[in-house]
Amino acid sequence: MSGTADNNRREFVNHSNGGSMYTRILVAVDGSDTSRRAFDAALELAKAMGSALLPYYVVENAPMYFDAPGYDPSILRNQMIAQGNELAAEFDKLMAAQGVTGEMTTGEASSLEDVPTLVLNAAHAAGADLIVMGTHGRRGFQRLILGSVAERCVRQSTLPVLLIPSAAGAQADAQS
Repeated sequence: MSGTADNNRREFVNHSNGGSMYTRILVAVDGSDTSRRAFDAALELAKAMGSALLPYYVVENAPMYFDAPGYDPSILRNQMIAQGNELAAEFDKLMAAQGVTGEMTTGEASSLEDVPTLVLNAAHAAGADLIVMGTHGRRGFQRLILGSVAERCVRQSTLPVLLIPSAAGAQADAQS
């Protein structure tokens, strides 16, 4: 880390025998500000290490379990797929501008495979050696009810997981 106030960029050290510490980085994205901060941090790390970056987006079907008259779950599903396609195009451009290779992939949650399971399976299938995720930092009752995708990934992963807190963005915004 640089000690100057006007240089807030992180500096990553390349460790292992002239090679990259991480060669394939999977970053979980969902379109939220928190996941965009995670993507930005993963992009910076991938560029510094010469790593491939693999954004991963999940179409979450949890809201589609409602059995209400007139409810058409395909509308929400189609919107989530469209959002994933938009993110893929945006992230592809950002990665290309930084000279970082990789490609976004998607998964679809179900009653059998929830978001944390899909993220961990995608990291394994892609041969990732690091997972990067944003975390909202919820506490107490809200965390108990909503759960935490990031927390479950950290607990169940056999890979290192780098968590980027949502507060990191608020701090960066306040400094600019």
